[in-house]
Amino acid sequence: MVSPDTGSALLARIEDVIAATPGRDAAVLAALRLVAERLPHYRWVGVYLLDVGMLNLGPYVGEPTEHTLIPVGQGVCGTAVALKQNQVVSDVRTLDNYLACSALTRSEIVVLIRDPATGTILGQIDADGHEVGAFDASDEAFLEQVAARFAPLYTHGR
Repeated sequence: MVSPDTGSALLARIEDVIAATPGRDAAVLAALRLVAERLPHYRWVGVYLLDVGMLNLGPYVGEPTEHTLIPVGQGVCGTAVALKQNQVVSDVRTLDNYLACSALTRSEIVVLIRDPATGTILGQIDADGHEVGAFDASDEAFLEQVAARFAPLYTHGR
């Protein structure tokens, strides 16, 4: 859960870090590090970029994952793109098509990154939690704001 005060302060820091960090991937990684440090229920957080029906792992914070390429439609990440909507999963153990990155993961949230001009899906922010119900609407609203700050990096390059 992300309180309004925490979310606002963290978004301001993310904006500062993005502006001060040269290079798209370095800027995104620095922002993701802030999220992981300030929100302890985000046990893994990263970006997947969409490219011709596949999600490719970009910068992330957390344990390494074998899921560096995810086809659209598979797992929570692929489902978000296939349905063109964010996903908030309270308990991943209830899903038939879940792609487990860690045996400790119990909940997951995926928020789409969209081109602000066209609405085209560019990628997504994915986060895993170790507790059932770790994420709620406040996390989704917060990550939508983070995605809005990442989108120009992926549409205009850096």
